[in-house]
Amino acid sequence: MNMVATNNIGSEENYVYYNGRKLRKGFTTGTTATAATVAAIRALKNQKALSQITVLAANGQAATFPVVDLKFNSQSASCAVKKDGGDDQDATDGILIYSHVTWSQDNQIHLDGGRGIGRVTQKGLANKPGTAAINPTPRKVIKQAARQELGINLGVDIIISAPAGEEVAKLTYNPKLGIVGGISILGTSGIVTPMSESSWKNSISIEMNIHRQRGDKEIILTPGNYGEDFACQKLGLPLEKQVQMSNFVGYVLKEVQRLGFEKVLLVGDLGKLIKVSAGIFSTHSKDADARAEIMVANLALMGGIPVAFLRKIYNSLTTISMVDLINQAGYQKVYQIIVDKIKQRCEKLLAHRKPKVQVEAVIFSQSIGFLAATKPLSKIKEEWQ
Repeated sequence: MNMVATNNIGSEENYVYYNGRKLRKGFTTGTTATAATVAAIRALKNQKALSQITVLAANGQAATFPVVDLKFNSQSASCAVKKDGGDDQDATDGILIYSHVTWSQDNQIHLDGGRGIGRVTQKGLANKPGTAAINPTPRKVIKQAARQELGINLGVDIIISAPAGEEVAKLTYNPKLGIVGGISILGTSGIVTPMSESSWKNSISIEMNIHRQRGDKEIILTPGNYGEDFACQKLGLPLEKQVQMSNFVGYVLKEVQRLGFEKVLLVGDLGKLIKVSAGIFSTHSKDADARAEIMVANLALMGGIPVAFLRKIYNSLTTISMVDLINQAGYQKVYQIIVDKIKQRCEKLLAHRKPKVQVEAVIFSQSIGFLAATKPLSKIKEEWQ
């Protein structure tokens, strides 16, 4: 049996082009759970087996899925549908999502999560603490699809589960978001777009909102694991105040302001944050890589730097090699210039909206450690403990 979901595979609308590659779109966990639910209800209602099911994703696009492990009797039915993320590298791609439906005692549709579906434990998410991590859009789509199958006089209890969900969730943002025990049933459109940055950004926003909902007015932002490790191990700053912003510096800073934070501390490797000092707020190399040019410009503006030395910096392939050359020549003053510009650029980005956000920054090198900060380290440690 073909285990791949289909959505008019030959149609150009079902592909996206990324860096010259043609990538197939897929389906969210929400669409997958909808398909499993409709298949189970149809088997329960008609008392007949079926091998595939077609449903509408949240955006109205039809999607056909093979039905797996179908079981039914006169009172209940269950089946699974395989999550097909297309060419996306999503952690949930390929897992089985089950729906178990049972006739209810009334004509209502009741929906909950079972094994492998996470439970919300913190405020600030789309669902209240204690409820299953089935987001509002897929929750609505599942219930609407169920009602269409049942008509107005019948009701069912629906339990969505994912046997592999607890293990797979460790590879997702769920642990950081306070969602325990499994994956989330997600999707605003029902379609997965490969290499999409929007879902990544949304996850960061959700995590930041959790911090804000618990009353935090200050937040520490790091580009990734290196920054987080340095903040924790070298500066002694608490992990619970930190959020990884990846390469989305500008987006995250604007989210800081939108959510009402008053202070932010950026802690990152020079190789990432040097770009911010020049007003580059998307720091992935695919968007911009002007590290050598930025370093040369700042060194040259210090005055008295030999052109031959500037050429060496310009021809350096990494910021680590730049740091080695700068330290050997005694030009470490440039680090303070760069970190002060990081602060200035970030505050300028947020200058025309309220609330006013105070920005501080710390930069380091993986080779030698701390380089510079906008305040003395003793002050930063004191303020951000």
